[in-house]
Amino acid sequence: MAISNGKIRSVANIVDATRTLEGAGFVVNRPFPSQGLALFDPFLLLDEMGPVELGPGEAKGAPDHPHRGFETVTYMIAGKMEHRDSHGNAGRLGPGDVQWMTAGAGVVHSEMPAADFERQGGRMHGFQLWVNLPRRDKMIRPHYQEIPAAGIPTAASADGKAAVRVIAGEAMGVKAVINTRTPIIYLHWTLKPGTRIVQPAPADYNAFAYAFGGEGRFGRDEKAAVERQMVMFAGDGDAVSIAAPQSAREPLETLLIAGLPLHEPVVRYGPFVMNTREEIIKAFEDYREGRMGEIAPA
Repeated sequence: MAISNGKIRSVANIVDATRTLEGAGFVVNRPFPSQGLALFDPFLLLDEMGPVELGPGEAKGAPDHPHRGFETVTYMIAGKMEHRDSHGNAGRLGPGDVQWMTAGAGVVHSEMPAADFERQGGRMHGFQLWVNLPRRDKMIRPHYQEIPAAGIPTAASADGKAAVRVIAGEAMGVKAVINTRTPIIYLHWTLKPGTRIVQPAPADYNAFAYAFGGEGRFGRDEKAAVERQMVMFAGDGDAVSIAAPQSAREPLETLLIAGLPLHEPVVRYGPFVMNTREEIIKAFEDYREGRMGEIAPA
């Protein structure tokens, strides 16, 4: 168990993810943005890709598309993806791998199923989180932090009933290896039935959990949530409680994500997120004029 002497937050709201299509037609479950929740400062979007079982030739991805003004965090649970960009970067993501891409001033990017996975098919499951950049960082040079599954720090309780993968921030005394532009917590918790953890989360952070397996009880009010639901915590404490009930038939799998809000204007249009309308217009002009580059043929 992660221990905190602070006050446990209550649950402010529970949001159902909406099933939609992205890229070339792959299925995502999206709790936000939605009609009722445009963003969760400093976070702009969370997509759960799948989970879906794909036959040979059925896998789809996101062909060449631009980004400016924010970061994308891709975390794979199952399946294999390949990425390439207009700066000549290329890589491959498999189960447990994380790519933290800081788009900054602009990059043209593609995320496609790995060739062998596309041929053979299989289970595809992962997450993409969009993290806003503060005004001072929106035009920094694009760069990547790519961490293989074996490089993601992990921890577990003495009885083995609670386990965590530390993508950003700290849990159970273990710190992430990824550096973030703003203070962020990004944890993947696995809790066996009858297990409860209390995770520190500063009161000035916006915090939410996203369940993607099993069922859980969240906050000091122990609100119930199941897979494909986002639990928004109130800012009335500096710790978060998550539990898997004793009666659960399977472990709870949940992301716990929190970050210090920027409190800056957000103007977004498609793949661009800036502070003013004029900056969005400039982003489109730069993209159309080729100033973000293009992805060279493979």
